[in-house]
Amino acid sequence: MSYLMKRFKCHSPVMSQVAGSLFKLHTLKNTLGINEQQFTISRASSHLSSEKANSYNYIIVGAGSAGCVLANRLSEDPQSTVLLLEAGPKDTLLGSKRLMWKIHMPAALTYNLCDEKYNWYYHTTPQRHMDDRVMYWPRGRVWGGSSSLNAMVYIRGHAEDYNRWSRQGALGWDYEHCLPYFKKAQTHELGPDQYRGGNGPLHVSRGKTNHPLHQAFLEAAQQAGYPFTDDMNGYQQEGFGWMDMTIHQGQRWSTASAYLRPAISRPNFSVAEKTLVTKILFQGTKCIGVEYVKNRQRKKVFAIKEVILSGGAINSPQLLMLSGIGNADDLKKLGIPLVCHLPGVGQNLQDHLEVYVQQKCTKPITLYTAQKPLNMVRIGLEWLWKFTGEGATSHLESGGFIRSEPGVPHPDIQFHFLPSQVIDHGRVASTMEAYQVHVGPMRSTSVGWLKLKSSDPNDHPIIEPNYLSTERDMWEFRQCVKLTREIFAQKAFEKFRGPEVRPGNHVQSDKEIDAFIRQKADSAYHPSCTCKMGQPSDSTAVVDPQTKVIGVENLRVVDASIMPSVVTGNLNAPTIMIAEKAADIIKGLPALQEKNVPVYKPKTLETQR
Repeated sequence: MSYLMKRFKCHSPVMSQVAGSLFKLHTLKNTLGINEQQFTISRASSHLSSEKANSYNYIIVGAGSAGCVLANRLSEDPQSTVLLLEAGPKDTLLGSKRLMWKIHMPAALTYNLCDEKYNWYYHTTPQRHMDDRVMYWPRGRVWGGSSSLNAMVYIRGHAEDYNRWSRQGALGWDYEHCLPYFKKAQTHELGPDQYRGGNGPLHVSRGKTNHPLHQAFLEAAQQAGYPFTDDMNGYQQEGFGWMDMTIHQGQRWSTASAYLRPAISRPNFSVAEKTLVTKILFQGTKCIGVEYVKNRQRKKVFAIKEVILSGGAINSPQLLMLSGIGNADDLKKLGIPLVCHLPGVGQNLQDHLEVYVQQKCTKPITLYTAQKPLNMVRIGLEWLWKFTGEGATSHLESGGFIRSEPGVPHPDIQFHFLPSQVIDHGRVASTMEAYQVHVGPMRSTSVGWLKLKSSDPNDHPIIEPNYLSTERDMWEFRQCVKLTREIFAQKAFEKFRGPEVRPGNHVQSDKEIDAFIRQKADSAYHPSCTCKMGQPSDSTAVVDPQTKVIGVENLRVVDASIMPSVVTGNLNAPTIMIAEKAADIIKGLPALQEKNVPVYKPKTLETQR
């Protein structure tokens, strides 16, 4: 080029200008080519670095009973980045629990059962075996999930529940592998022993009121021939005794208090509230992240290792189906592209149903007067000041488990006693001095399902629990009513017993009791089993015993939905245990195990008690 330039310069100034222009054009073209290439590389690199900045090792969907546990345990490793996404708000206001007293005051629990602000507020289909009633299902939509809404009863279930899980395909989830994780989670105020934990984040306590009606209930149960058990979560579930509760220093001790708040300051942990996850993202069958909506903006976030669903027994299967994992025919009808045909998603739905048997009290010692406006103010002020008094308990301080008939190997009926009257989930004020038992079967044979109503994540799914669809379930409920009446008729209640309010003395025959059950039974709020854990060879299983979703990669479900079958009791404690155990599985730690821990068995199965 320099040679040409010399020649042009020697012979003509015009040619020199032309040559100069051609040179500039050529140089510019080359420069542009290089810049274009650099820009392409830079843009790709910027996209990758932005994706990396928007990536976490683990993304957990749902800050409920399981999600808070996982967030804490997985972020214990400073090398692991963890993002927790919750559809609902925080459980504090301006960082204060007192300002959110409706959540944290134990006695205020019914407020949030009736408030859509912290509650998904689900309803079932009309139940054809229950006079076509639509049943109300509150579920937590707030930090702590349903552990921020529930009655704070801490019940683990029976050892045989977990041995049954193992037989149903959840290998490694028998009692000797689950008990250590119950203990790991727990600090019991009575101290550690062979069954209780003494060093975990979840504080568990006993009631402090020593109410005369609780005393009468426990005495009456023994007069009826049932044993007293000093720990229904320990050696002997069968019998009646004092309940354990997730209450600490007069406050609800949800998983948000136990697990989430202690982890918030960790630099490798992030949590977002009011964030609705709408879809799981896949490359083929490999899960790579999630799509979510926050402040009306749709965004994506990516998982380096895994996405873990902890939305509970309704939201986890719903999100799987919205993302293309479920029954292929159902998804096709809604125009949802199929990622993996897993027909068990949303099936196997199980719940506990219960009725209230209520008795009028002849003495003014129930919680009826405490619910008068002036008394409520007094109780509220004491709690706000000192976290003490009648506001510092859920009042469900006694209860029990019995067998419905001879031949039943372990309890299949549960009782919660309350020195008050509850009407319509607490949405209607009590009308008299009365006490009641919540009673219901633990292992109903009726099984339901849930399905998507549409492909819109904001639409609640169709919930079909299929309650009371078998004769066995109706028979067990009749037993519940008859056996409760027998306890209430004992001498211990003589000085308190007025007329029966529910079902009422006019309800005596089996036909009349059945009609009462159909009209008045309600959910005990224990939906479960909709993403059943089992062996990959089981066509109804959704996750394997390592909690991995079958047929896809890098996706797990960890919550009450993975129970193969519902346990004998309330579900909060078992859900926390599931998350504790799953955290060790995810971290690749050896499973904890405690062999040969003794469990009570009745001396004979020839009698019912």
